[in-house]
Amino acid sequence: MKITLKDVSKIFDNHTPKPIGSHKYFSVLIPFIEIDGELYILYEVRSSKLKHQPGEVCFPGGRVEMGEGPMGAAIRETSEELGLPTDKIHIIGRGDIVYGYANYTLFSYIGMIDYKDYEKMKISEDEVERIFLVKLSDLIKNPPEIFWENISASIEEDFPYKEELQVNERNPWKGAKWSIPVYSPFPGEEAILWGLTAKITAATVTTLVENLT
Repeated sequence: MKITLKDVSKIFDNHTPKPIGSHKYFSVLIPFIEIDGELYILYEVRSSKLKHQPGEVCFPGGRVEMGEGPMGAAIRETSEELGLPTDKIHIIGRGDIVYGYANYTLFSYIGMIDYKDYEKMKISEDEVERIFLVKLSDLIKNPPEIFWENISASIEEDFPYKEELQVNERNPWKGAKWSIPVYSPFPGEEAILWGLTAKITAATVTTLVENLT
C-alpha cells in the first residue's frame, strides 16, 4: 500500500483523537446544596451489596456509556442513584479531571440541587447505602492529610529485550507516585472521605479558595 502526503493530510485533518490501548471514562457530579445560607457538599456511601468498593464514600457518578458525553453521564448517574429527575440537577460548570494510572479518566462537574428537591430524594438502595452532607466551610478549615502510594512497574519475564535496551539497576523501569488524600472524620460522621473522592474534593475547594482570596 502506497500512502501519499495527500492521504495523510486528508485523514488526520478530520481525525478525532482517541486513547491508544484500553481506556475507561468515568464522570461524577459534585452536588452543592444551600441550607439557611450555608453551602454543603453531598456525598454517598456505596451500598454494601456492591461487588466493587462497598461502603466507600463517593460522589454520584459512574462510567460514561457509549454515545453519551461526560456531563450527560454525570447527570444520568446522579438521577439514577439519588432518585432525582434530571431537570432537578443543575450543572454550574466543569470541575477538574483525574487521569488515573490504571488507564482511566475521571471527569467532574459542579452541580447544584435545591434543598426542597434534596428532601424528596429516594436513593437507589441497590447502589447507595446512604447520603450525608458536609459543610463547605469545614472542608476549607480542615484540609486532608496527604499520603503516597508507590507504583512500581512489573514486566513479565518473557520480555526478550532487557539487554538490548539496557534495562538494569542503573536504568530501571520507571515507577510513579500517587497521592492519597484522607480527610479526618467529620463531626457525627463515621465514614472516611479519602482517595479519588477526597482528591476531587480538595481540588474543588482549592479552586474556590484561590479564586476568592
